[in-house]
Order: sequence, then structure tokens, then C-alpha cells
Amino acid sequence: MKGWFVYILQSLKNGRFYIGSTDNPERRLVEHNRGKTKSTRLLTPFELKYKERYNTRIEARRRELYLKQLKSRKYLKKLIEGN
Repeated sequence: MKGWFVYILQSLKNGRFYIGSTDNPERRLVEHNRGKTKSTRLLTPFELKYKERYNTRIEARRRELYLKQLKSRKYLKKLIEGN
């Protein structure tokens, strides 16, 4: 599936969420779990909980920043559950 994605990972270690954007969420999950991302290295392993597809990198990045600025675990849980 082509396009850009906003993705939400959840740490299996402590339940924390990580929000990012990429053109390949499955590859990014592997990179996170291998410790290649400094900000998440200590929180591995992760599970991919959610992804949204966008046509452009700019759209995906805007959505990523919006979700990050909300800082709401409750909203993220509802989004993941489909509510």
C-alpha cells in the first residue's frame, strides 16, 4: 500500500504510546524494536496498534503533530479502538 502513514506504537514494556509518520509502518516497527530510534530505545518491544494512510508526507506529518500535541492517552485509546 503506497502513501504516507501516521502510526501509533505501544510499548509492551510499560504501555506508553509513540506516534510517528512514515511511508512504511511495518519497517519502522522493526527499526523501533531493534533500538534504532534513540527516543524509544529503552521502551522496546513495541506493537503496532494503529495506522492512518495519507496521500502526502505533509498531510501525514500534520496529523502526527496534531496527535502529539493533544497529549491524551484517552483519545489515542479511543482512536485505536475505533470509537
